[in-house]
Amino acid sequence: MRKVEVLTYDPLWQTRFEEEAGKLTRLFGEELVAIYHIGSTSVKGLAAKPIIDLMPVVRDIERVDAYAERMEALGYRGLGEYGIPKRRYFRKGEDVRTVHVHIFEDGSPDVVRHLAFRDYLKAFPEVRDEYGALKQQLAEQHPDDMEGYIQGKHDWVVETERLASIWYEENQEK
Repeated sequence: MRKVEVLTYDPLWQTRFEEEAGKLTRLFGEELVAIYHIGSTSVKGLAAKPIIDLMPVVRDIERVDAYAERMEALGYRGLGEYGIPKRRYFRKGEDVRTVHVHIFEDGSPDVVRHLAFRDYLKAFPEVRDEYGALKQQLAEQHPDDMEGYIQGKHDWVVETERLASIWYEENQEK
């Protein structure tokens, strides 16, 4: 059973991202367009589950399947689209997760959604802190119930993603 653990921000999360991003950059080579640190561990000062989220952006999502065995050799388990069409999702660790990899094709609206949410939390510390407090409260309420934790923050995340997307689009035009 996975425990719900939310920790205060740790600067080592950036180092862990860079290490994992280096491995994935070497693995995907020319297929890779960019690789981003997303999720809560990418936002300085935000409390988070200590799981590094990486978002490689590739030229052709269908070609990612050919890399599955090499991802497994790096310790990842592939889970296909895992609920999001046109994504390839991999995770490292079963009971204790350490890394999640969300691969999207260049031009996917999901790339913008993730970057908008991350950058919005970075730009608005009060929103970041509200999210951190919500996550810590939910972790205390649901220490052994990951699904309860996820559902508890669902509505807040959906509304913040909506606001973040508007803000992001307005700021991309400048």
